[in-house]
Amino acid sequence: MPKDKSTKKLSYAEAGVDIKAGDEAVERIKSLARKTFSKNVLSEIGSFGGFFKPDLEAYKEPVIISSADGVGTKLKLAFMTGRHNTVGEDLVNHCINDILVHGSRPLFFMDYIATGKLKPQIIADIVEGLSRGCEKAGIALLGGETAEMPDFYKPGEYDLAGFIIGLVDQKKVINGTAIKEGDICLGLTSNGLHTNGYSLARKAAFEVAGHKPNDFIKDLNQTVAEALMLVHRCYAPIVHPLLDKYEIHGMAHITGGGITGNLRRIIPDGLSAEIDKGSWPVPPVFTWLEKAGNLDPEDMFNTFNMGIGYIIVVDSQDADNMVESIKQAGETSFRIGVIKTGPEKVRLK
Repeated sequence: MPKDKSTKKLSYAEAGVDIKAGDEAVERIKSLARKTFSKNVLSEIGSFGGFFKPDLEAYKEPVIISSADGVGTKLKLAFMTGRHNTVGEDLVNHCINDILVHGSRPLFFMDYIATGKLKPQIIADIVEGLSRGCEKAGIALLGGETAEMPDFYKPGEYDLAGFIIGLVDQKKVINGTAIKEGDICLGLTSNGLHTNGYSLARKAAFEVAGHKPNDFIKDLNQTVAEALMLVHRCYAPIVHPLLDKYEIHGMAHITGGGITGNLRRIIPDGLSAEIDKGSWPVPPVFTWLEKAGNLDPEDMFNTFNMGIGYIIVVDSQDADNMVESIKQAGETSFRIGVIKTGPEKVRLK
């Protein structure tokens, strides 16, 4: 039998959605987003859509490059530590790198935040990271969506996703089709896990090894949380100057699936990237995780970036000059492999 109907009217707040908290969050977000605005932004935060007028004079045949991604279970560390102001920058940098591999220059970014119970300060912390990432990259945080969905997420948890739009001239699109035998693979270093492999990393560090986020690890000279929460690197400041100077045959952002899973996405059929695993120094965090969690070395390379966050494939005659250009920019690169003929698109040795 259904319960007797109450004469009391049910409100949205009683159903779990706090309109006032949502309005407060939007007000905090506005000032953070405005810091990233340029003359190209024609709308305000809170509009139904974001308006952006791109400068098309530099493009003969402009092609829009877009991507969407999330931060994954790295968010679990934000929940554990109460540190929410870096995951937004993680997300922006990840998305920039994804479209960078095609030679694209980013224009604007949009976000989606969903939570069970909206807390304005946490939302502001997340957007602080988004704004910082966009400001560093010179792109607009054009807008987004903050959704409060009671009973959908565990208390204190949220999800975060991002959407990015960029432009490249059609004749300058990089997609790997120019890769040929004899080309050299140059690796740009990561600073840690970036935003991938955290399900395995958390299990290794917290369940198997029994650590807490604030445990100090002598081998790393920092706490577990500090090592695992390092912000995902943005490679645009390194790569954009190279795009104007060299003919790049292919690029890969090393995310989930490691070098093998990502580099194979750009290698043409009949060719194989032979990667020398000993050609670059593996950051201590990976060595520590392997030991702490008793992880399989092969599985490590299939899960984590292992110290190489981005790969550039270039003609062998340009490789030395590119390495020098990267060095002059204050960065380090390594010759990590060569393109050969073969059935395996990527082979680690």
